[in-house]
Amino acid sequence: MKQQFKLFDFSQKVNYKTELLAGFTVAMTMIPESLSFAILAGFSPLSGLYAAFIMGLVTAIFGGRPGMVSGGAGATVIVLIALMQSHGIEYVFAAVALAGVVQIAVGIFKWGKFIRLVPQPVMFGFVNGLAVIIFMSQLNQFKTGLAPATQWLQGSPLWIMLGLVGFTIAIVLLFPKISKAIPSSLVAIAIVFVIVYFGEIDTKTVGDIAAVSGGLPPFHIPNIPFTFDTLQIVFPYALIMAAVGLTEGLLTLNLVDEITQTKGDGNRESIAQGSANILNGFFFGMGGCPMIAQTLVNLNAGSRARLSGIIASLTILFIVLVGAPVIELLPMAALVGVMIMVALGTFEWSSFKIINKMPKQDIFVGIVVAVITIVLHNLALAVLIGVIISALVFAWESAKRIRAKKHIDDQGVKHYELYGPLFFGSTVAFIEKFDVLNDPVEVIINFKDSKICDMSAIDAVHKVTMLYAAQNKTVRLQHLSPDCVRLLENAAAVIDVNILEDPLYQVLE
Repeated sequence: MKQQFKLFDFSQKVNYKTELLAGFTVAMTMIPESLSFAILAGFSPLSGLYAAFIMGLVTAIFGGRPGMVSGGAGATVIVLIALMQSHGIEYVFAAVALAGVVQIAVGIFKWGKFIRLVPQPVMFGFVNGLAVIIFMSQLNQFKTGLAPATQWLQGSPLWIMLGLVGFTIAIVLLFPKISKAIPSSLVAIAIVFVIVYFGEIDTKTVGDIAAVSGGLPPFHIPNIPFTFDTLQIVFPYALIMAAVGLTEGLLTLNLVDEITQTKGDGNRESIAQGSANILNGFFFGMGGCPMIAQTLVNLNAGSRARLSGIIASLTILFIVLVGAPVIELLPMAALVGVMIMVALGTFEWSSFKIINKMPKQDIFVGIVVAVITIVLHNLALAVLIGVIISALVFAWESAKRIRAKKHIDDQGVKHYELYGPLFFGSTVAFIEKFDVLNDPVEVIINFKDSKICDMSAIDAVHKVTMLYAAQNKTVRLQHLSPDCVRLLENAAAVIDVNILEDPLYQVLE
């Protein structure tokens, strides 16, 4: 049954207080990250905030997963750095908009379902690697200047930073024992802000990263030549950005599904992401995708509806328009403490408990994905490599399952009863099962417990029939499933086949 498209699910009871507070908390943690990545990529700081507002609002309203938060994410921005350096900001805006078109196409054609191909060991590696990245990215705040800074804080500034971070973590851990009515992360940020402001403590603030004051996102058509040469330049970056954004988005959606025990809509999420990125391209936004860390902050604050994402986006816009002077005074130590707790909560500690019970190949896949995620900071590439390794392992294990039980009946016909799938990985073992020279003149291959899966399997069957034909012997295929028959019928132009009535299917005689 198809899911009915609903903008809001009014059957779901919404805790407005929880959603409101969760939205404020998410906004506070999203601002420094969006600013940092915008500056790192060479964008205007406001481009990062505009992306956070546009991505967050559009996906919160129209996305396929209540509770999921999108914004100006580093994963997609990093893809565009080379284009920014080689052709400038106008080409980047065009690439962002074109990436949105690709993402919408993925949603319309319902290709988001392919995220189901991601195995659990890959998810373990992805989540654990992500947790390490979130933690390591906070270390930049212990350096002087803007990223990429090279000098660590020393002396009193370092001890003040460490003390405030530790105090923030303590509040996040202990406040839920006092009350769960307000997200402990928001309480920690507020308390540390009050202590630093009224105590006149000299420590790093949001304003030290960049100014966040500005106006509404202005409409702007990218100033580029609309030619095929331009498309050749922009399209590769747009395609990679779309792929990275969708991979992170659909993996985040799966993660939220597991946490909330509900089901999201990947295709709807793809369309929402694409729509938001198109708007980013025409409204000075640097583009983005779902942000896993902020999504986890949102869920940990108790949000389960769309309202928190809407509140977070509108809060960011309000800060840009009005509240910048206050937000620029927020101590970075408070935000670092919150994100460290997010990293600790993201890590799949249970994976250590079951590691000795997992197959060795699954352990290997999980470690590889985690290492690639940490070293390259490329989540999409890490997941792709993990899926490829898992697929190769599966193919190798399946190839070893092809077996044949042999016997000669009263009429002198030899039967080969096959077990296991016949596909590209098992074709060599399949051909080796047959004793062509010593077999009788008539042979039947029984596929009751086997299956012809691909063109390599058809070619292997053809080779066997040719080997027997060279010895003037006949081969028949028995108990083929209807889809296997269709495969062979479709290959009739490639191999010589003749269809007999079931149960005997003659290939060559």
